[in-house]
Amino acid sequence: MSEFFSKYSRLIFIGSTLLVLLMILWNTNLFLKEFKREERAKMEILSAAIQKLSQADVKDEDLPLLTRIISSNKTIPIIIIKQDSIVHDTGNIKITDEEKLLQKAKIFAQDNPPIHIMDLEEGGDLKLYYGDSLLLTKLQYFPLVLVLIFFLFLATIFQYYRTGKISDDNKLWSGIAKETAHQIGTPLSSLMGWIEILKTEENLSIPVEELEKDVQRLAVISQRFSKIGSTPVLEETNIAEETKRSIFYIKDRTSKLVHFEKNIPDKVMAKINPQLYSWVIENLVKNAIDAMGGEGKITINITEQNNKVFIDISDTGKGIPPSKFKEVFKPGYTTKKRGWGLGLSLVKRIIEQYHNGKVFVKSSKVGEGTTFRIVLNKP
Repeated sequence: MSEFFSKYSRLIFIGSTLLVLLMILWNTNLFLKEFKREERAKMEILSAAIQKLSQADVKDEDLPLLTRIISSNKTIPIIIIKQDSIVHDTGNIKITDEEKLLQKAKIFAQDNPPIHIMDLEEGGDLKLYYGDSLLLTKLQYFPLVLVLIFFLFLATIFQYYRTGKISDDNKLWSGIAKETAHQIGTPLSSLMGWIEILKTEENLSIPVEELEKDVQRLAVISQRFSKIGSTPVLEETNIAEETKRSIFYIKDRTSKLVHFEKNIPDKVMAKINPQLYSWVIENLVKNAIDAMGGEGKITINITEQNNKVFIDISDTGKGIPPSKFKEVFKPGYTTKKRGWGLGLSLVKRIIEQYHNGKVFVKSSKVGEGTTFRIVLNKP
């Protein structure tokens, strides 16, 4: 379940935000309708007060109350028309031209049906036309503002993730350039050493095998980097042999204080790209050596279950806090002063994007060690 939420976190977040927005819009719409009904009720009371005032006696006790009701309207624009063509009175409206007032009354009637006040003795009737108050008019734009804010929010989120992705890609390619120099540097230094040996007259024996190993190493490095950015060919390979070969290469170039324990069957088949897979093993083992400070024990286990192959690489290093289990695979993450944080990022990309597998921190305890697990599909 946590893996599902991690994978679709952005969609879930945007969907939840959209749901909240729809709920706010729905409630706002209900509020606007209720507010409009309230204004209608006020206008009906005002119409009733105007009618009663026109029929009231000078000594009528309700006269002050009626006057207060009529004068209490300070926000709703009104136009009172008699006989459907004569402007009788206005309120809260700046228009003075009678023709324009009649046109405005028709506009009011489109949103708010006029209220009948009374029939006139000379024929016709008296009607009250009213528009929305300034407050209601402003509130009607509130849903639009909310929608604009939502899309602005989405645009900000999109830009944030886009910038983050560009930043990750920049770190990755920058790291690849440094990794290229680092990878080539090892066999190149070795070759330079052999050349110096050959220059001395006392050493007449030519170390052909060792020279060949370093030249082959340069060829492997070239093949690895040529596959970055393109879709590598996956071959049905005995990964038990491939894993042993990668470990032997690192073991011969590692301090004797690092002990290797291998629990690897003779034959385990999986569809991999050998050059990239060996790069993954080397990166994980080198990461383990760094975590142990060049002294400790590394254990490599390979097991099969159903249609999956599991490769576990454990060390006795400093360990990883649970909060960093996912962060260690991000480009640029490193705890080394001189590191560039590329190894585990490349491991994740090679296994998950190129091999459709999985790689993750299976377990770790600070001060005791870490186990990384690779999961690959069997052919």
